[in-house]
Amino acid sequence: MSTTSQLDWADCSAVERDPQRVSGAWVFRGTRIPVAALFQNLEDGVSLTEFVEVFPGVTIEQARLVLEHAARSTAVALA
Repeated sequence: MSTTSQLDWADCSAVERDPQRVSGAWVFRGTRIPVAALFQNLEDGVSLTEFVEVFPGVTIEQARLVLEHAARSTAVALA
């Protein structure tokens, strides 16, 4: 999803980026799971609970922080 690449994820404590892992994509901290995977799964109708079950290592708290960060970033961009 293009929105995830346009956001500044540097201020979100639930994610990290390492050029040596997953081609430098933003991933959930401590995992190799790209942030984009959350948005893709939500678009496909997967719930947050199902997402964290399918992607071990990602916590429900991390997923919520990512969604809250995206929502705040969108609100700021619209203001």
